[in-house]
Amino acid sequence: MAIKKNIKDFLEYLEVAQNKSLKTIENYNHYLKRFTDFLSEDIEPKNLSLQKVNNYRLFLNRYIDDRGRTLSIKTQNFHLIALRAFLKYLTKNDIRTLAPEKIELGKIPERTVEVLSREELDRIFAAVDIAKSQGRRDLAILHTLYSTGLRVSELISLNRDQVDLKRREFMVRGKGKKPRIVFLSKLAAESIEKQLKMRDDNFKPVFVNSGKGQTKADILDDEKRRLSRVSIENIVRKYALKAGIIKKVTPHTLRHSYATELLINGADIRSVQEMLGHSSITTTQIYTHLTNKKLREIHEKFHR
Repeated sequence: MAIKKNIKDFLEYLEVAQNKSLKTIENYNHYLKRFTDFLSEDIEPKNLSLQKVNNYRLFLNRYIDDRGRTLSIKTQNFHLIALRAFLKYLTKNDIRTLAPEKIELGKIPERTVEVLSREELDRIFAAVDIAKSQGRRDLAILHTLYSTGLRVSELISLNRDQVDLKRREFMVRGKGKKPRIVFLSKLAAESIEKQLKMRDDNFKPVFVNSGKGQTKADILDDEKRRLSRVSIENIVRKYALKAGIIKKVTPHTLRHSYATELLINGADIRSVQEMLGHSSITTTQIYTHLTNKKLREIHEKFHR
């Protein structure tokens, strides 16, 4: 069987057996298509050699798109991760091919994150005009992002019947549809409640757009009224600029700030991992560089 047919079977396996999200499957399809395009021939898996893969790695490293952009090492690794997952699938199904463990990922610089101080956060919150209903909504969004550490996709998908404002908690399904309990601060819960009281609709989403520029049918459609990722990003950027913050601020910056605040105040890293919905503790460990009290104590003790 030629490799393209195997890839088709692999993508169907991800969808049915692994229950991967549509976005994940689209990404794997994109990365593997680039690989088959590079091969230029529909070979059998048994003819896939390490030399071919190494040539492909060189191709990725030298790749330049029509806008003159190259692929970062991280993006190159995404291509290789998809290829390794495909080879593991073949091996699991007794299809002879290159051993997946022979493909090593490129070494990437240690990841760093941008966080906001409490003073910067307060400035952002204060920049919102809560006299307007849109301002109430925007403040509730900002408070919720910082209070929960939600990803943008998780915030967008929130429905009214999902959020328990009395108990100040709710369940979300993050990456890989993995469920976790999320907790709201008293301030965030009050902000959500106030913006809901100002609304005169029965739309399911907790946060909705104004409906401006939409057709009559779209205005009455729950899903059409749900805020988009770009809208949330623009809201965060708008108030960061109004607050006079120079650094780049995104919804994920609020997520980073949430995690950092927890660790600074003594939360253990395993609990933070669970609250963020990270599948690996390694992902959560990026925050420990920002919260290492021991290093600060040593500096204060020995530096004169």
